[in-house]
Amino acid sequence: MPRVISGLGGFLLTPVALGVTIYGGTLLQRGFSRSLSVIEDPLGIVLLFLGGLLLLGVAFLGALSGLGPVLGGLVWGVLPGVGFLLSPRDVMSVIYDIGGSGLGVGLVTWLVMGALVGSGFLLIGAGLVGTLARRRSNRV
Repeated sequence: MPRVISGLGGFLLTPVALGVTIYGGTLLQRGFSRSLSVIEDPLGIVLLFLGGLLLLGVAFLGALSGLGPVLGGLVWGVLPGVGFLLSPRDVMSVIYDIGGSGLGVGLVTWLVMGALVGSGFLLIGAGLVGTLARRRSNRV
């Protein structure tokens, strides 16, 4: 049962967490480009931190089973990044069709900068560390 909870949690929570984080960052970027300040958009700040806390929640799912963070990181981080490297125009077209301009700009920025792939690998690492820590504690 812990694997199911972790797997479903990682698969379903990761895109929400990344989307909230990316959208919050996009709002802050727009506000900063207008007034050279991030204080002008408190919603962006709240969304950025909320998304970060949700990603932390996905990483904590590794305490139940490494499957959640590994699955979330692979499906919503590494694979989209690899897909973008192989066919950037097609991926950008799909992103703007699904996410609109607000989320689309932020997501494309994350893809181009490698932040989505990096986030994916960090989640995979959290899942693997959780698995290794559980195995190691059984030996002691």
